[in-house]
Amino acid sequence: MTTPVCTSASAAAAPAGQTLPHARVRPSGTAPAYPSFASYVRARQPVLLRTARSLTANPSDAEDLLQTALAKTYVAWDRIEDQRALDGYVRRALLNTRTSQWRKRKVDEFSCDELPEPEPVPGDDDPAERQALHDAVWRAIMKLPARQRAMVVLRYYEDLSEAQTAEVLGVSVGTVKSAVSRALGKLRDDPELGLVR
Repeated sequence: MTTPVCTSASAAAAPAGQTLPHARVRPSGTAPAYPSFASYVRARQPVLLRTARSLTANPSDAEDLLQTALAKTYVAWDRIEDQRALDGYVRRALLNTRTSQWRKRKVDEFSCDELPEPEPVPGDDDPAERQALHDAVWRAIMKLPARQRAMVVLRYYEDLSEAQTAEVLGVSVGTVKSAVSRALGKLRDDPELGLVR
């Protein structure tokens, strides 16, 4: 796959229908000749920025990284004889700069003899145990008959009163009380809930 490149930065900058006297049209298959550092940056910045973004997670960091690499390239511009190697030179500067930044990063972690674990707060359950209990209760509720299950869910999961539950289901308050009482008895006797208690 080939990347389209301007024939010349100065030719691209010329108004339509005009060519500047020093503009050179390169034959196809040859590398572009950039008359200045500025023309190279204008022509290749989008491609080089994509490379920088692949090296960092943050777009702002990618722009800073590219700026630093281009500054290094500018310092060495007169020493780069092969214009075909410009992209490779900048990419190598990007990679070296990113590696240097990574090596110089501040490390906030230090090894020690004992792990600085926080003391457990009294009454603060283990989240895994809490989730296991929640799952076991839900499985036990799913074993209840549909009517009792509906009343337990409305009463305790949806936090409705006995009167509201009776209204939603179209039954009397006494029916809700007796059905919920039987359902709670079944839940107390469920063997799976006895294991996690």
